[in-house]
Amino acid sequence: MATAKTGSFYLTETVTLLSTVTDGQRVQGSIDLGAYVNVATGQAIAVESVDFVFQAGADYGQAGKDFLDASGAISVQLSDLNPGDALIRADDQSLIASGSMNIDNTANVVSHAADLYPDNFGPTNLSEAFLVVNDTMYLVAGPDAAGIGTLDVYVTARIKCRVAKLSTKDWMAIAIQSTASDN
Repeated sequence: MATAKTGSFYLTETVTLLSTVTDGQRVQGSIDLGAYVNVATGQAIAVESVDFVFQAGADYGQAGKDFLDASGAISVQLSDLNPGDALIRADDQSLIASGSMNIDNTANVVSHAADLYPDNFGPTNLSEAFLVVNDTMYLVAGPDAAGIGTLDVYVTARIKCRVAKLSTKDWMAIAIQSTASDN
């Protein structure tokens, strides 16, 4: 069973979708966990929740008309294995969180949805957390059904987590599961 070594803290990563990014193109960012994950001591990152924030332009505004050049969506995923510049299916074991922002430019309506699972893992009990034993997390985002508008778009993941200590057996089980999902 995992035990917390720290209180909760936040990690953040932002990917920039330049105004030249087109429908279906993806941009990747990474979060280095080397300071937190340690094989020898059984340390891992326990992800408690993930929030996605969408902003556009130099003033980081959130007006719907600024995000895409037509009606569409911006999709985003956080995973603990490198998906390259692609989104992964929801049943992939490496998927930590995903979400989207749907935009109707005609009606100037925006809706933001974070998937219920696995974005919020519930209470602070570590058995409810997504445990990461890899030394990097990957943030991938991009537009669907339209290109990015005239302003650059910033997609940020705010990740609430803790450093956790795992037994050798638990650490190995998570490492095997993570490696198996890569095949």
